[in-house]
Parts: sequence; structure tokens; C-alpha cells
Amino acid sequence: MLQIDSWKRVLIWAVCVIGLLMALPNAFYTRVEQSNDAKAAIELGIDTPEMQAEAAAWPNWLPSSLVNLGLDLRGGAHLLAEVQVEEVYESRMEAMWPEIRDALRDERATIGTIRKQPSAPDEIRVKISQPEGMPRALEVVRGLARQVQTLTGVGATDIEARAADGDTIVVQLSEAEKLASDDRTVRQALEIIRRRIDEVGTREPTIQRQGADRILIQVPGIGSAGELKEIIGTTAQLTFNPVVGRGSNPDASPGVGEKVVPSIDEDGVYYTLESAPVVTGEELVDAQPSFDQNGRPAVSFRFNTSGARKFGDYTLENIGAPFAIVLDDEVISAPVIQSHIPGGSGIITGDFTVEESTNLAVLLRAGALPAGLEFLEERTIGPELGQDSIDAGKVATIVAFVAVLVFMALSYGLFGIFANIALILNVGLLFGLLSLIGATLTLPGIAGIVLTVGMAVDANVLIFERIREELKSAKGPARAIELGYERALSAILDANVTTFITAVILFAMGSGPVRGFSITLGLGILTSVFTAIFVTRLMIVMWFERRRPKTIEV
Repeated sequence: MLQIDSWKRVLIWAVCVIGLLMALPNAFYTRVEQSNDAKAAIELGIDTPEMQAEAAAWPNWLPSSLVNLGLDLRGGAHLLAEVQVEEVYESRMEAMWPEIRDALRDERATIGTIRKQPSAPDEIRVKISQPEGMPRALEVVRGLARQVQTLTGVGATDIEARAADGDTIVVQLSEAEKLASDDRTVRQALEIIRRRIDEVGTREPTIQRQGADRILIQVPGIGSAGELKEIIGTTAQLTFNPVVGRGSNPDASPGVGEKVVPSIDEDGVYYTLESAPVVTGEELVDAQPSFDQNGRPAVSFRFNTSGARKFGDYTLENIGAPFAIVLDDEVISAPVIQSHIPGGSGIITGDFTVEESTNLAVLLRAGALPAGLEFLEERTIGPELGQDSIDAGKVATIVAFVAVLVFMALSYGLFGIFANIALILNVGLLFGLLSLIGATLTLPGIAGIVLTVGMAVDANVLIFERIREELKSAKGPARAIELGYERALSAILDANVTTFITAVILFAMGSGPVRGFSITLGLGILTSVFTAIFVTRLMIVMWFERRRPKTIEV
């Protein structure tokens, strides 16, 4: 007999209701998206009446997950960037100089005085006053070398030292270290770009490495490639440098190991700083917008263990001396060290607005790009093109949907109408699942949905045709319906499992648009089987219990 337990009925309808609720935000896409963006901005500290109004546009008790639109639907920006890996060599050499200098100073009795010479960006040249001490000097410098931590560089060291002109030591990065450094630089740039774009709140960006030193960046919803370049190109390189002098001459000649940097707040003021920073932003573990003791917007920061130790030691030894906080080669502030700061935390003050302090904290948390980027290719895909694609997708889906509905209603009568209701639920459940997992919908994804609509009724066709065959055996309508579902089940599962396996293979082996197609196809198969085997059957059983027909026409 046709029977479905009460708990199964409740569970089936509950799944349908939950799926439709998850899909509901997509029917109010713009409103929900603005509300989500406003809530994210409020969490970052940008709390204004306008933001509160936008956040309240969608109730908190309703789901707010949306199906993300891909670059081809939403419009956005496409960039191909090349990482300037050579720039890292210079910073490595600058950071290594204090260590080399201190090691050689301990050998003054053997090598005499030392003086740093002008050199290429990727090397350090040090002149010694007693050339006969060159073997000892080279031994000391080579003793500072570290093993290269790569599989291909086993046994190699990170630096090489040689003598030149009899009295000059030349220190360079080894080839193994350059290769390892290039790989680390591109990986670090990739991660920082991803974190920086994620901090801004964009949805489903594509950020992936291409070749040895290139990065592909595609971000839907960005107004232009220029806007995306601004987000990525803001380096936010924070350093803490000792102050050598202060003046108004931008053309002042700094000494060896020094540089002249302008003040960001004081017009016409330039600081002469030691090039080697005491602490860098790489040792920063947190940065948050806050307020100083006068209630002005500021940014509080905290270093990791090594940064805190270096920061604390320097402040202990230099009480009363100015100390520059430098952001992107501009002095934000140069406070005088009043006392020892042992905790590794502090505050950056300046002429900030609340929004500027929030953005600065975001950039500092995201980290500094290890090297510059050269943009080799940039494209802006306008939202009008994306809207045209959406409109074309809508037309294709509606035409397929209506054609299937009409065919089922004409071919199977009342049972066809039940199948049509299940088909509508099927599409709702599909969008609910896409919203739940945060999937990105692209043009191939729309093609997958259209294909799902066409395939969704296959299971119902198999069932209804089987019921027709069972009715010819004169077993009665109830038994015919029961046998129709039982005997069509194996064919339904075989057909859909093979298609689902294909979707899984496409997802695993493909990328980009192919994955978008496989996701909608795979999820569409799951929802189609559920609605055909459970939802349609439940509707037929409920109708049969109420009507108790002696005969049925399928």
C-alpha cells in the first residue's frame, strides 16, 4: 500500500522549506548585498546612520547568503601582474649589513677599520684598512651564512663572500638563495594580495600563480582595473627607523646607510634616517583602529616575540632619542622615546580620520608586499556586459523551464503538474545549496542550470512510464504507483550516478568556467533526484489519500 511515515513527510517538507529560505535572498539580490556590505563595514568600525539603515534593510533572522556572481556576469577587473623579485635582493642586503658590520668590528685587531662602499643593489662592498687580514675577514663573513631551506638547494648557503681589489669584501646572495627567494617572494605576494582583497570584502576573487613570477587576479564587482590596482598596489610597508637628523632640504646628501624621507603631516620637513630598520611590519601581528589620549583617531599595533624584543631593547638603550614610524617611505610620526617599552605594543598617531585609521589598520594587518608589481595585462569588464549575460541566461532558463512545464502537463496530466511543482522546488533547492556553499555562478554555471532543468524531469518520466506499464497489469492504481516507484528506482540511480561522476571529474580536473558548470550540474542532480523520488511521490500519496480514485490516468 501507498504509505509514507509522518516523520518522513515532515522531514521532506522541512528540507524543501529550508532550501527555499536559503534561496530567498537571491530574489532580493541588491538589497541583501547592500545589507551584508553595511554589516561588514560596521564590524570594521565604520558605523554611520547610513550604514545602519542599509544594514537594517534585510532582517537578521532571515538567511543572507547569496550566490556570488562571476566576473562574466557581474563585471569586474582582470589583472596579470609580474612580481619584481629582484627588489627583494636589495632589502635582504640592507637587512644583512648590521650583522656583517658587527661581526667585522670584533676583528678590528686583524682587519683594521671597515667602511661600507657604494655597491650594486644586490651586493654589499666593505673596504678594510689592513688587506693582510682579508682571509680572516672572509672567514668571519662566510660564518654568517645559513643553509638554503629548499630541496634543490641542499648543501648550499644563502650568501657568498669573495675578495676584490685586494682590500674589499664583496657579499652577494647565492644563486640557490636567489631561486628560493624568488619562490618565497611570489608565494608571499600571492597570499598578501589575497588577504588584502579579502579584507576589502570582495566576493569570490580568483587569485592564482601563473608561471614562475606572475599572478593572475580576477575580482568580480570591482568598478575598474584601476580601482583594483589601488587596492593591491598600496604597499603599507611599515618600518621603525632611528632618526639621524631633521631638516627642510629634500636634496640633502645622506651618509652611507642613510636615507632622506619626507614627513607625511609636516609640509617641507624631511627626516634623515638610518636605512636599516629596527623593526619592520613583517613582525607585526595585529593592528586595530583606536583613539589616542586626546580622542583623535589612531592605530594601535602589536609585535610578535622577536619584534617585541628588538623594539624593547632599542627603546631601553635610546631613551630621549627620536624614533621614526615610516609608512611607504613617509614619516607618519617621529616621537621621542620617553621610556622603555617592553611589551612590544604601541600606537601610531597622525592626522587621521576614522576611516583612514581603519583602512591603515587593514593594510597593516594584510602585510606589506615583499616586492613591486608590474601589471602586464589589465581589463575591465563592465556591468552592462554582465547584465546582458544575465538577461540572456534568464531567457534561456525561462524558455527551457516553460517548455518542460508544458510538455509534462500535456503528457502526464495531473501527475505532470505534480512533476512541475517538484521542478520549481528543484530550482529553488539548487539556488539554496549554491547560496549555502557560497558558490560562484558564471555563464557556464547558467548552462548547467538550464541542463539541470531539462534533466530534472527524466526521473519523473521514467517513474510515470513505469506506472503506465503497471496499470496495464490491472493491479489497481495504488499498487501500480508503488511498483512504478520501486522498479524505476534502479534506472534513475544508474543514470544520475554516472552523470554525477562526470560532474565530479570535471570539478577535479577542470578549472574556472569548467568548475562552475560542474558545480551546478552536480548539485542539480542531487536536487533532481530528491524532488523526483521523495517530493513528487509525497504529493501523489497525499492526493491519493484524499481522493481514493478507482482509476488513474498517467
